[in-house]
Amino acid sequence: MKDFREFLLRGSVVDLAVGIVIGVAFGTLVTAFVTAFISPLVALITGQASIESLTFSLESAHFPYGLFLEAVLTFVLTALVIFYVVVKPINALRERQRRGEAVDPTSKPCPECLSEIPVGARRCAFCTSEQPTAA
Repeated sequence: MKDFREFLLRGSVVDLAVGIVIGVAFGTLVTAFVTAFISPLVALITGQASIESLTFSLESAHFPYGLFLEAVLTFVLTALVIFYVVVKPINALRERQRRGEAVDPTSKPCPECLSEIPVGARRCAFCTSEQPTAA
């Protein structure tokens, strides 16, 4: 039981659970938006009472393609919002962090005058103090 509790309390499992709950709530929100606003606009354009009533029949088979169209609209809107609200900002943040990291610094501060000097310098160009050498 202790191992199971540690597994559940790990950060990644809790983060995943929170992400799923928020994702489901967001999906419900977008579905309601499409049903309340987008579907009536499409129905106005097509001249139907609602987008759900868009159908066609082939002999005895009945195809309610309006339901599929509404699901496609919900998916596309969800994907667009997630891309522009989550993915783009996170990618920009990661890029900003990547630019801020110096992998191999080329300069260091002088311990005497705090001026930036090359890493391999033996004397400071500004205050001429000797620099400690790396062993």
